[in-house]
Amino acid sequence: MPQYFSRRNLNFLLYEVFNATALNQYPRFSAHDRETFDMTLDAITQIADTYMYPYLREVDRNQPELRDGQVEVHPKVGEYLKAIGEAGLIGAPFSFEDGGQQMPETVAACIGYIAMAANNGMMYTGLTAGAADLIVAFGSEELKQKYVANMLAGKWQGTMALTEPQAGSSLSDITTSASPQADGTYRIKGQKVFISAGDHNHCDNIIHLMLARIDGAPKGTKGISLFVVPKYRIDDNGNKTRNDVTSTGVYHKLGQKGVPAMHLTMGDADDCHGWLVGEPHKGLPYMFQMMNGARIGVGMTGAAIASAAYYASLQYAKERPQSRRLDEKSALDSPQIPIIQHPDVKRMLLLQKAVVEGSLSLLIECSRYFDLSHAAEGEEKANSALLLDLLTPIAKTYPCEMGLVAVSNGLQVLGGYGFTEDFPLEQYYRDIRITPIYEGTTGIQGQDLLGRKVTMKGGKAVQLLFAEINKVISEAETFDELKPYAKKLQAELARVQEVTMALMPFAMQGQIERYLMDATLYLEMFGNMTIAWQWLKQGVAAKHALLTQSPEGDEEVFYESKIHTMKYFFHYELPKNLGLAARLKDNEVLTIAQEKEVVL
Repeated sequence: MPQYFSRRNLNFLLYEVFNATALNQYPRFSAHDRETFDMTLDAITQIADTYMYPYLREVDRNQPELRDGQVEVHPKVGEYLKAIGEAGLIGAPFSFEDGGQQMPETVAACIGYIAMAANNGMMYTGLTAGAADLIVAFGSEELKQKYVANMLAGKWQGTMALTEPQAGSSLSDITTSASPQADGTYRIKGQKVFISAGDHNHCDNIIHLMLARIDGAPKGTKGISLFVVPKYRIDDNGNKTRNDVTSTGVYHKLGQKGVPAMHLTMGDADDCHGWLVGEPHKGLPYMFQMMNGARIGVGMTGAAIASAAYYASLQYAKERPQSRRLDEKSALDSPQIPIIQHPDVKRMLLLQKAVVEGSLSLLIECSRYFDLSHAAEGEEKANSALLLDLLTPIAKTYPCEMGLVAVSNGLQVLGGYGFTEDFPLEQYYRDIRITPIYEGTTGIQGQDLLGRKVTMKGGKAVQLLFAEINKVISEAETFDELKPYAKKLQAELARVQEVTMALMPFAMQGQIERYLMDATLYLEMFGNMTIAWQWLKQGVAAKHALLTQSPEGDEEVFYESKIHTMKYFFHYELPKNLGLAARLKDNEVLTIAQEKEVVL
């Protein structure tokens, strides 16, 4: 079977870079060790190899259809949901009392990575886990008992129902209403669009976590509440009654065609029942817990698709003979060489490797901060939460935006064949395109980073991050080969600080639009610095292994390739920040609306 991810790289990151087993010292994770971590990764790999990767193209070419009120998806989806549910992998990071395994998110996040690299057209279980987590965190005991077990078993699907036709990303403008009833429930009326896995025929129920506005609620985001709105209502005896939730249509998409994106209508017959989660008017803060987790998950999906594309293009480059070395063009009698030997092809492959492995490193870093923010105590707990908040928009955006660039380069490696259905690159290119849009577009992530995260608590999160980066710089300076790269990263920290200070006066003067007009560029610059940090961290681990373990053969090649790819990133990708910094410090305003508007 063709390769779609590297278990060796995953082990390197988990155990040599981030020392995942150190988490077992915390009481929450004390039931685990490396053996249970490896068994978990083995289990999802077997499921991915059996039920997912072999059906990559088949799922793509047989997209969901709405027929007679029923959404029909590929039958392998049902087999996958049954297998992953029975293996206990949907609820792996949930607590024992909630039916989970109390697995660290550092390891559990890799479940999604492997699955989405195998076939992201089966993107169902992450949504279910996120919805179940919201019920556990904020729902009543009754809601927990009624819904969570079947969701984690893969029998019931979970969704996140936010977006409406007229509102898009502007959640303050949602109009779905919730009318209180004498029995404590609410009658829901409205429409939701682009609801991933919002209906399908391979589960017994769909559990929507839905935002709505209670009658008389304040305008804007402060008046939004969160509700459980199931496809079927379940009474105390377990009997099912169809709720008034109608699948109005399925959006046929550019990519990720195996997952139905639904248009849902609630309350056409005034009989859509919803149950309030937590307190009234606190729905958006509740939903952001799921959304922040989902943003990390989307970043992981971007990295996963880019991984599958990288290994597909790498295999092709090794096997495809074409032309001769540039210095040997006249030797027409000599055999053609594999295209991997051509410098420009090697550059494109190094770009893909740098993006995939740099992104995965950052995502595991964020997962580790998530674990520490829950399992640690005192200052370590608080600082980990701040670092996670700061890094979330980067962890969502970089793997998706640069993952798209990486997949595009992978397609280019194949040339004309990459544009055909004979190879999977065209599908990966279509599939990854949605990831910069999911769970808040790149523009929203940029505004979140510069407008909120950089300034929160007086800039403490940025100070903490820079301290973490400086620790790695100090480690790198102990190796002669890495010293130049430590110096480059130190200079990049200074550049980011300089740009931030140049922008800050606009915020202090209340010129928010001017302050945030190029927030997307700031996010890109900050992201490049962050991934450079991750690559230097990997370089340190690889250099340490080479010097202390004296590896041979494939192991030596593995570590040397880490250092080589790190160097590629510093020489090819990090210099892009020079141009970004120049634009961010430029006082010429070109995008803010003027009285005399430019015609576009």
